[in-house]
Amino acid sequence: MLHPPRDRHPHPAEAPAVETSDSPRQLKRSIGVVGGTLLTLSCVTPASTLFVVVPDLFGSLGTATALTIAIGSLLCVAVAFCYSELGTLVPSAGGEYAMVSTLAGRLAGWLVFVLSLLVVMVVPPVIAMGTADYLAPIVHLDPALTGAGVMLLATLAGLLDLRANAWITGIFLVLEVIAAAVVAVLGFAHAERGPASLVSLEVAGADGRTDTVTALLVVSGLAIALFITQGFSTAVYLSEELENPRRNVARTVLATLALSTVIILVPVVALTLGASDVAELTGGDLSAMVTAWSNSAVGTFVSLCVALAIINAGIVMVIQNSRVLFASARDKAWPRPVNDVLSRLGRFGSPWVATLAVGVPGAALCFVDLDTLYGVTGVSVTGMYLLVAVAALLARRGSHRHTSAWRMPLWPAVPVLLIVVLGYILTQQEPEHLLWTGGITAVATLYWALYLRPRRATRWLVTLPEDARD
Repeated sequence: MLHPPRDRHPHPAEAPAVETSDSPRQLKRSIGVVGGTLLTLSCVTPASTLFVVVPDLFGSLGTATALTIAIGSLLCVAVAFCYSELGTLVPSAGGEYAMVSTLAGRLAGWLVFVLSLLVVMVVPPVIAMGTADYLAPIVHLDPALTGAGVMLLATLAGLLDLRANAWITGIFLVLEVIAAAVVAVLGFAHAERGPASLVSLEVAGADGRTDTVTALLVVSGLAIALFITQGFSTAVYLSEELENPRRNVARTVLATLALSTVIILVPVVALTLGASDVAELTGGDLSAMVTAWSNSAVGTFVSLCVALAIINAGIVMVIQNSRVLFASARDKAWPRPVNDVLSRLGRFGSPWVATLAVGVPGAALCFVDLDTLYGVTGVSVTGMYLLVAVAALLARRGSHRHTSAWRMPLWPAVPVLLIVVLGYILTQQEPEHLLWTGGITAVATLYWALYLRPRRATRWLVTLPEDARD
């Protein structure tokens, strides 16, 4: 059985709790490394990330985009080490919050839960709204209505058995990888400049002049770069449904990060080399670039693959989000009637009420203006990774030192380095985005202080699957 780490002066209000009752509902183990990697890689959704998120980086970083993503990917290796160790130590559908609650205290775990919920609740509908743009070659649709339809479709798929969803998302994933490969081949085939341009740090400025990308701009862009491959963390949400989680969580996390980095970074390099000039690259119209390098038929094919990738991402994100909400209810984060409803499982073994609770509001969010989404999401992801790194620093004290788990190399240097770097990245973000995220965190802390902490004996109790308890 896993026990909370022992402090020299333990305090009952701050000590993490682990629920060991036989009563909490548990998800069934039904997928291996291949299925878990397909689902997790689909959450990264490389093609939609490439076509929806990367253009924003091109607009602010120009030729420094590939370098920024590469640096972010290296940082993510250290983050993946933390996730792999903590995910095998605390294999729960609660993901980050279960890991951090168990190792760094219940308040820290609660704040991680709020940050992760903010990320996974807001991102899917905004990405879904991009579907209409990539269906435009064959039909013109309203972005909000199309996004809402994608979210409802993803919700229906999320009600199915997880193994079935692994195959569905796997088929879609193949198509989006093909689209990314087409972009890479075309970009390299039409290269206008040499590899030195990848470190030239140029971006198109006003009046047609070329500006230099400063080091501070690169650091600021790292928050979005971290978000680009952030989906590898989905593996820890699936740890309760992975067979042999002590071994397969780490394999799934690291395999997904490696694959997603290649699938995204290689086309970004190709686009940087193949753009006719810095202005075209900064403009970020990737579909137009692909069409110019080939023909309208190829451009249409790539656009349709991206649309499928967005639908694929919606399905996986709904699956992920529903597991987080299900786990929070099972761990008694809410008043009892809410917990009872959200922790119900359907005939396919999926948390059907939690799935509806994240999918239907996601459809409604498609009609809301979310201009600050990426900035707030970048801050939230960075803050979440920071707290996970703190938990990883505490993962080998007390009884956890002897628990069977995958152990990262270069501990404690890896989490210490992450804490320093991520803390600095946060200081370089836009004040507006910091204020939005800080305000939400403050409200969450108030809920903790007024409701959860006074009921610490019966609320916010992290549940571990029976087969994960030593």
